[in-house]
Amino acid sequence: MTSNKIYDIYKLLSKTYGQQGWWPLINLDGKNINKLGNTQGYHIGDYSFPRDELEIFEICIGAFLTQNTTFTSVVKSLHNLQSLNALSVKGIKGLDIDIFKLAIKPSGYYNQKAKYILGFIAFFENLKGSIPTREELLKVVGVGEETADSILLYAYNEDEFVIDAYTKRIFISLGLINDKTKYIEAKMIIQNALKACISEKKERIEIYQEYHALIVKHAKNFYSRKPYGVGCVLHK
Repeated sequence: MTSNKIYDIYKLLSKTYGQQGWWPLINLDGKNINKLGNTQGYHIGDYSFPRDELEIFEICIGAFLTQNTTFTSVVKSLHNLQSLNALSVKGIKGLDIDIFKLAIKPSGYYNQKAKYILGFIAFFENLKGSIPTREELLKVVGVGEETADSILLYAYNEDEFVIDAYTKRIFISLGLINDKTKYIEAKMIIQNALKACISEKKERIEIYQEYHALIVKHAKNFYSRKPYGVGCVLHK
């Protein structure tokens, strides 16, 4: 029953809002005009991204920058880095640390995030193009479970579902988890439910990517302020 309900939620959100084309990339011409804030860089219906190491790296850096802020702020930071010709491992390493911090300042917590990103760069270089494991990522300073899963799902197309505060609010409201459910428990509830319905890994990854983006879209409409869920179609 839970398995069907979790998949049914995805189908209803997808029918309501359509494909989201997340994770956006700043040099991509695609748009999602229905997004709040940043509408640029989306690749709706195209799951071939990221296409190269630079795009992988941009998504990884974006996953750090988006901690405790909006993606609109992240885009400003990424454009600042691009204007310095520094949206790459080599580019960031070549920047004066104070210039780097100033570039990412729109994303907030820039001293902390600069430290995290520079530490991640050393990790990223040691990968030599290979895909990191979740366990390896979680050992990197500044990488929590949500950041690790965002990197794996969107930068490396691995089937790891991302849980964020919006996901918890919606699924608590629907009675599928409770406020004491740990991150990994919520993640496995959703992943196991979707795996029961979708056997092909490629299709599952595409749905994981869309589902997370749809949750964010829906939650901004109905779960951004208390009381959460007023008017939410998922309750009907």
